[in-house]
Amino acid sequence: MSELARSARPAIFDIQPYVPGKPIEEVQRELGISDVIKLASNENPLGPSPRALEALREWLPKAHLYPDGGATRLKERIALKVGVKPENVIVGNGSDELIKLVAEAFLNPGDEVVMADPSFSEYAFAALLLGARVKKVALLGERHDLKAMADAIGPRTKLVFICNPNNPTGTIVSAAEVREFMAAVPDEVLVVFDQAYEEYVTDPAYGGGLPYVLAGRRAVVLRTFSKIYGLAGLRVGYGIASPELLALVERAREPFNVNQAAQVAAAAALDDEEFVARSRELCARERERLATALAGRGFPVDPSQANFLFVDVGVDSAALFRRMLPLGVIIRSGDIFRRPTSIRVTVGTPEQNDRFLAALDTARRALLEEGERA
Repeated sequence: MSELARSARPAIFDIQPYVPGKPIEEVQRELGISDVIKLASNENPLGPSPRALEALREWLPKAHLYPDGGATRLKERIALKVGVKPENVIVGNGSDELIKLVAEAFLNPGDEVVMADPSFSEYAFAALLLGARVKKVALLGERHDLKAMADAIGPRTKLVFICNPNNPTGTIVSAAEVREFMAAVPDEVLVVFDQAYEEYVTDPAYGGGLPYVLAGRRAVVLRTFSKIYGLAGLRVGYGIASPELLALVERAREPFNVNQAAQVAAAAALDDEEFVARSRELCARERERLATALAGRGFPVDPSQANFLFVDVGVDSAALFRRMLPLGVIIRSGDIFRRPTSIRVTVGTPEQNDRFLAALDTARRALLEEGERA
């Protein structure tokens, strides 16, 4: 270890850097191809909300001005949409920042955080950065095992993260399961419900965290504009919690953390109900069709309620990822989730999904033939 490394905080060496989905431009540059589709990062294949684009065009001449540091108008719009008061809302540079802000506001070295495994890596990142201990609870049937997560709560547990629908599996826990779980959680433990993919859910049994926020429990609900609203490049998400809890989180927030373009676009996107409905309908229809096609190939597919599928393709997923790149299709390999034969694929348009299936068949067949020759 170098002298510089020895001077760094020990906690950072417990953190595995986040690996984002490979950008389209990088694949085009590296492989010299132009026709590339990205089905790795769960982006909306229909693009951004048209109302958001219109609002951005109108705002651009004001780009020389600093943003509203309190995101006042956006908070008011979110509060109206959700059915809470503006003081129940916090806005962040993506819901990722809000995860980190909650951790910064509440975690001390030696505290414990409970989360499912596999689930969104930013929960562990935020905890480890602050010197907290992460207790990972294995999924049961590819779903959050809420009973085991409740049993994992100990005297040092400060936070519990529930990703619903879960990333990377897309599976959900029901309202009844959440109710039973919350009944077992001590009042002093803060439960964070990450609901980034909630708008894609069609199962009526689904259970979110908003009722517990409204009931006065120590709970936070996180949502995002990156997915169904198509604003991933602008980085804006929001949280719902009690004013008292958010006042503490606000102390850790940087000024001007959400740029004005993001605020303007997000406020407009909230009113774009036609676009949201069209995005949801496309996802539901193509999610079922894609899952059926994959199952028909003999691949186990997790029952997703998100805009992606997690599927065991029976071959080395990292090698499959590399094989699919020259075919112009970017997916997410499961090795980063410690599922070496699984992939996560975003539900795209019908044309994108057909292209993915064709590329999957070609790349997988080539890998199997290579294995036979080896």
